[in-house]
Amino acid sequence: MLQPASAPARTRRGTGLLVGGTLVVALAVSLVVAVGIGSVHVPAGDVVDVVLRRLGVPVDGVGVVDDKIVWQLRMPRVLGAAATGAGLALAGAVLQSLTRNDLADPYLLGISGGATVGAVSVIVLGVSVGGLVGGAALGTAAFLGALVALALVLTLATGRTGDLPPARTVLAGVAIGQICAAYTSFAVMMSGDHDAARRVLSWTMGSLAGLRWHSATVLLVVALVALVGIVACAADLDAFAFGDASAASLGVSIRRTRWVLLVGTALLTACLVAYTGAIGFVGLVVPHVVRLVCGPLHRRLLPLSALAGAVLMIWADTAARSLVEGQEIPIGVVTAVLGAPLFAYLLRRESRSR
Repeated sequence: MLQPASAPARTRRGTGLLVGGTLVVALAVSLVVAVGIGSVHVPAGDVVDVVLRRLGVPVDGVGVVDDKIVWQLRMPRVLGAAATGAGLALAGAVLQSLTRNDLADPYLLGISGGATVGAVSVIVLGVSVGGLVGGAALGTAAFLGALVALALVLTLATGRTGDLPPARTVLAGVAIGQICAAYTSFAVMMSGDHDAARRVLSWTMGSLAGLRWHSATVLLVVALVALVGIVACAADLDAFAFGDASAASLGVSIRRTRWVLLVGTALLTACLVAYTGAIGFVGLVVPHVVRLVCGPLHRRLLPLSALAGAVLMIWADTAARSLVEGQEIPIGVVTAVLGAPLFAYLLRRESRSR
């Protein structure tokens, strides 16, 4: 016979529903308002009119300039920011659960280091990637570098029985990340090209400036597929919270599940990094904040983390491109400034409540 839910469980469920509804509204409002913010202000009503017109709804009074600014320039960037934030938050939540490591983030498996190696090889050394040029070559090289780093980490971490022990996986990721960092520093220093060094630093801090409809569509599809696939594994992630032995007793295939989730989140991160650079802090902090507010149950934690990550990234990117006139602030700096005070406050409040 099923027992009624306890009061704390009901409270968490109610809080989750409230937070989820608030985040959905915040995301919708953020998408509209953020598109209108920039060197040329576009009222929210005009943004809605442009979108409706592009969707085939007859709307009068939409200017050509507003249509170009909203639809061709800002909308793909804002949607790409939402997808990137959601994907990083999901990857961080999964890795923190699988490794039972509070400091785990999407770049735990050496993804950012490998991607940076690929980017540096193009920016500093001028390595050609299949005849591609410009941003396409940079993104492809970053993605390939991330995949190579992932393959090395998995090779180092895999045991004789084919399992992936969390501690060994983390250490392998740290080792490969340090090797990649050493290569990056050496290549930049030996090049003597100050402009190349500046471009590498800018890439490592992340930027969404190059997103257009094609890249934004790819990011949206990747984030949605990842969300559906990871949420489907929510029960397995809950079981991992009690340790491998307990998860196995609950019928979870430890080796297969860990392999699928680790490789899946790594591929998700590699795709995001290839388009946006290594944007830090989101995947580390957002899952923690959501967990502190709504509890550790993954069927709530995962979708709420995705929503919160999307909202945070939209406003971080908006601040990055609009706070300083004529110059864009590295988005990694903005995410840290926005997220760190909130995270510190919630940690302090949690410690007091205990």
